[in-house]
Amino acid sequence: MARSKSRKTLPDGTTVTPGAERSPLVSPGQLPSVDDLLAAFASRAPGLGQDALRALARDAVASARERLLAGETLAGNAVPERRLERAISAMDVSRSRPVLNATGIIVHTNLGRAPVSDEAAAAMAAAAGSAVALEIDPATNHRGGRMDEVSRLIRVLTGAESTLVVNNNASAVLLVLSALGTGQEIVLSRGESVEIGGGFRIPDVLRQSGGTLVEVGTTNRTYAKDYERAITSRTAALLKIHPSNFTMSGFVHEATLADVTEVGRGAGVPTIYDQGNGLLIDGTPYGLPPELTVGAAIAAGADIVTGSGDKLLGGPQAGLICGSSEQVARISEHPWARAVRADKTCLAGIVTTLRHYLAGEELSRVPVWRMLSAPVAGLRRRADDLRATLAVRGVDAAVGESVATPGGGSYPDVAVPSIALRLSSQAGADALARALRTGSPGVFGRVEDGRVVLDLRSVLPEDDVALGEAIVVATVAVDDTLVAVEGAP
Repeated sequence: MARSKSRKTLPDGTTVTPGAERSPLVSPGQLPSVDDLLAAFASRAPGLGQDALRALARDAVASARERLLAGETLAGNAVPERRLERAISAMDVSRSRPVLNATGIIVHTNLGRAPVSDEAAAAMAAAAGSAVALEIDPATNHRGGRMDEVSRLIRVLTGAESTLVVNNNASAVLLVLSALGTGQEIVLSRGESVEIGGGFRIPDVLRQSGGTLVEVGTTNRTYAKDYERAITSRTAALLKIHPSNFTMSGFVHEATLADVTEVGRGAGVPTIYDQGNGLLIDGTPYGLPPELTVGAAIAAGADIVTGSGDKLLGGPQAGLICGSSEQVARISEHPWARAVRADKTCLAGIVTTLRHYLAGEELSRVPVWRMLSAPVAGLRRRADDLRATLAVRGVDAAVGESVATPGGGSYPDVAVPSIALRLSSQAGADALARALRTGSPGVFGRVEDGRVVLDLRSVLPEDDVALGEAIVVATVAVDDTLVAVEGAP
């Protein structure tokens, strides 16, 4: 395969077009005018209108003038033409474009968490593109019923009497505590006074909600009697929090949810459980540790259970507030409920995902469970097929064992056996990983021991062809760059 020796690639990854270089600029008088830039780039920015291109050109010239007036000399990427070229390229790159997650982290927060099923994606697109009977009963023509359908489905799947869907689980927790605990006390084990992620700290959330945190027990050992002793006339609820992203071992004791709900029932105080990951089914048949599902939490006596729609439930980003009709009604009446409620596209995706569970087809249709339940032997067959296909295209790849994780704070400290491709490049693993990430589609893997590791557990089988093609394109691009750099004067 021929390699071009005419291109240069700068350290930041920018490819320099021959003839694009110009002499260094030392004074504002050497700057091109905005009109000059518009004329030069009009045909090179088909996705931008004249006003948008003019705004970018003005910014490029203004930034360059500012630096020159500060006494700098401008060359390379700092000259206005190059700045404008890069700005136009940046406008073409969408952060929401589809990429392939080959990191082995199935619910990857930085990559948008759970991919939804084809059916859920189609339902969300259909809802987004048309009017839907979101808050009106077609039979009676009366307003209302935004959560009726999802409540019916959740009731069958979990036993919860009523459900409210909001935009994410952090909002769900904040809304619940604000609606039930404002001006009163919330009792929580000291070992569960946690930071879940992104600076979301339970004590801070309680303060924001207007409630007062009453910590009981110790960091490592809390008993039911600790909750019982803490209840006063100001106690609004007992709270349990799933640790999400860490585990404790050794000299530890945790009061079970059933223990806490028994205390709450005896005192006439509701129990709130932040289940967190939205788990609806038992994961132990697939090598995962026992976890309380949403239904098991309801069965244990929790009055309110919160969980994510975009973790182990496998739907779009959402927060589920499930539980007794009385408590969900109180929460729904809080002013913040409207501010954080789910929109029609989210509800369409959640409902369609729940229907997969109703049909008993979550292992074959919900991507998260397709990935988690995939047998290692099947992953190895896919890896061997990819290796053979790549070999025909001149790309060497090794196949080996790997370790994947559920991710997203769904199953803390859990490793899942997997199979991965391992790729090498003379340009280095970092260069190849970057070429993969910036390709079309982008491929995100991980770098280990000087190789790029692409874990197949977090890649759906139907994406194997696209993955193989992306590997070939990235490998060729890296090789071309290496040849160009080596051949540069």
